[in-house]
Amino acid sequence: MSGVLGWDVGGVNTKAARVVDARLLAARAVPYEIQRDPAALAPLLTRLATDLDGGPGDVHAVTMTAELSQLFRTKREGVGFVLDAVEAAFPASRVRVWGVDARWRTPDEARSEPLAVAAANWAATAQVVGRFVADCLLIDVGSTTTDVIPIAGGAPATASRTDLDRLREGELVYTGALRTPIEAITSTVPVRGRAVAVSAEGFAIAGDVHLWRGELAPADYSVPTPDGRPATKDFAGERLARVVCADREMLEDEDLGHIADAVWEAQVARICVAVDRQRARHAALHRVVVTGLGDFLAAAAARRSGLHVVHLADTLGPAARHAPAAAVALLFPS
Repeated sequence: MSGVLGWDVGGVNTKAARVVDARLLAARAVPYEIQRDPAALAPLLTRLATDLDGGPGDVHAVTMTAELSQLFRTKREGVGFVLDAVEAAFPASRVRVWGVDARWRTPDEARSEPLAVAAANWAATAQVVGRFVADCLLIDVGSTTTDVIPIAGGAPATASRTDLDRLREGELVYTGALRTPIEAITSTVPVRGRAVAVSAEGFAIAGDVHLWRGELAPADYSVPTPDGRPATKDFAGERLARVVCADREMLEDEDLGHIADAVWEAQVARICVAVDRQRARHAALHRVVVTGLGDFLAAAAARRSGLHVVHLADTLGPAARHAPAAAVALLFPS
């Protein structure tokens, strides 16, 4: 049966979802760093479509963030590359591209207006969330970034159109549940009752914190570890010890727990700042819809700000982790 394949093509992850008759049937994400092997994008799309039981009659709804990759010198170049890959993978299929203005564009139209479609995935998620909770804040904590989007009357209540706008307005926060280096989260951590400056060597990432604390499973650790060793709690502990230029012969589990807790606290506090900033502009919003790999961080920040938490997974199921791909598939007109 023909349906819609929704795509969220990122710089380090590509996500897909399939909808038939307005029903979300399946969703999947695959780690893929476009900068390392750009030629692999089209074959990856073809394989993912097959994995989701896609057929030649399916239409393809596309959003993306891969255009920010250092592979490309401009967003225009990145948008064009992604769309070239989609059309190469599905040459006989209908393709439409979601824009931040909630409009669908043909690939040629998207190429001519690259800033209208670049990094528009948040706008798709917000549009779908607005169908379920008309007035709320959306907090989507992914592997790399956090979106904090006000929704009013069922639609995004923001004038932002680009990531530059969203960074300025506090709607995009560069902290995520997996890839963020520890030194980008906090400058000090406690060790045996004293503050210690963290090294800036990329020894550990947020995923090590949340793996150590048990909020992420090893299977969630979908990027290479900083030291190339396995994504297990024991090795995460070794990486966290190096953050203060120590090792596991110098630090006990309790010490590592204090380090991990401090980094967790810094992430939540940073998200709270963004939440409170949006609440100052939209005081009538009392509910927060949380989603993404780091929805546990989003929920903690929302509760700390005194807001009621709704989990998008209660509506979309496991596909909530891949919300933008599911969103563009659900939004595509039947």
